[in-house]
Amino acid sequence: MKISGPLVSKIDKDLVAELLAIAVRLAIKDTKIWGADSEAPTRLNWVDLPVTSRDLLPQLDSLSAWARSNKLDEVILCGMGGSSLAAEVIAKTYNKSLVVLDSTHPDQILNSLPKNPANSVIVISSKSGTTIETISHLKYFVNYLNNQGLKPENHLVIVTDPGTPLDKSSRKSGYKVVNADPLVGGRFSALSAFGLVPAALLGIDISLLLDDAELASKTFYQVNSPAIEVASLLFSQTKQVFNICDSKSNVPGLSDWIEQLVAESTGKNGLGRLPVLIKSIDQIKGGVSIGLSKGEFDLIIEASLGEHFIFWEWVTALLCYLLKVDPFNQPNVTEAKERSSTILNSIITGDFKSEIPVAENGEYSIYSTQKIKTLAEFLKTPAEYFAILAYLPRTDNNEVLKLIQLISNKTNKPVTFGWGPRYLHSTGQLHKGGQPNGCFVQITSEVESELAVPGESFKFSDLIEAQALGDALAITERRLPLIRIHLRNNNSALKQLISEL
Repeated sequence: MKISGPLVSKIDKDLVAELLAIAVRLAIKDTKIWGADSEAPTRLNWVDLPVTSRDLLPQLDSLSAWARSNKLDEVILCGMGGSSLAAEVIAKTYNKSLVVLDSTHPDQILNSLPKNPANSVIVISSKSGTTIETISHLKYFVNYLNNQGLKPENHLVIVTDPGTPLDKSSRKSGYKVVNADPLVGGRFSALSAFGLVPAALLGIDISLLLDDAELASKTFYQVNSPAIEVASLLFSQTKQVFNICDSKSNVPGLSDWIEQLVAESTGKNGLGRLPVLIKSIDQIKGGVSIGLSKGEFDLIIEASLGEHFIFWEWVTALLCYLLKVDPFNQPNVTEAKERSSTILNSIITGDFKSEIPVAENGEYSIYSTQKIKTLAEFLKTPAEYFAILAYLPRTDNNEVLKLIQLISNKTNKPVTFGWGPRYLHSTGQLHKGGQPNGCFVQITSEVESELAVPGESFKFSDLIEAQALGDALAITERRLPLIRIHLRNNNSALKQLISEL
């Protein structure tokens, strides 16, 4: 891999010397690097994945052969955060078709259904085996396959840690199960079963990813280590925001994976580094810029996908050492989950009471903790960054994406974007645990398609509403500025909102 750009000249030699000693300890999986209370004792096996994941190859070869022989060439992956982001990047890099379902929005679920169910393989990925979104997807697809006259055991592949509730129930049901290493955290699991099972089903040569990662990792605890250099720069040359661009690179979509890894790992104790995804250099509103291909960036990092995966995991772990935070926990993610669960239960029992909007028109209603009536007024709120949190169906051409540049131009501040509830397993940790200087624009909508969760007393529309409101509550309880815009009709309401801005 190659590191270049003007920022390289600002590498702090003292920091590098300090990190070299830490990198040597990391290479031998010293669990004490991040303090006595760190989750490191149960989370450090990612360091060895370029080697240990080779043990999966016979099982993955068998799985791939099973899919080919049964003509299962339409792959759908249900998983949140670390259970799906790496696989999505692998598919994009190798130009393979992979449908990723990381939403509880009913329309998104319906859009993810296979074109030919008989030729589909559905991967259900959950480290804990209890992720409410993914377990709900499993129940839905089991029911869907049965209704199609197909046997679920002929189309389902489960990826989870050994001994989880999902592991036990899936084996009992006769589903194909691949166990991941339980000593690897979700966002550090790119080279584990979570990234490799979907890749194998897509016919990708996994050994090439592992070869590249293994060779690169041997340089990370040596003099002139690129991981040490970049970690020191992200610590010394950034205070919070850095911009990252994968446009025109050999790793399309990698920025989304880096965003989750860095934000969720570093964003705690009032500290953190916030990656802002950009498509071009002229979108920058403060902070250094990192490009994954040649260009006018402050720092350019060129590498293969396997190298990038293990590189950024090392960078993140070393950066967290400098920030004095535990890279492996996510304490504030639980806040939103607990509040969502409470709201979902109140919806189920009929005790839920809707908020009163501060303003509304024929297209949308506005709810806010601030004394404002419009989005334009809200954007005058002092902040270091704005975050758009969109609980809408995820598409590449959704009108809501136009808000990123509009809000950035209006505020002259960095703007991040997250699809809900996906971001809850990503930047959601940093929003609540990082620097308390963000402003949050949450967008929800009326749901056009009602969809039941088989075996449950709630619908998917109830679940996504509870998740949005639960996170909004967790944000406002921290006295952070939030506006929620509830759309009555997605397209027309978004067009009016954009027109007003």
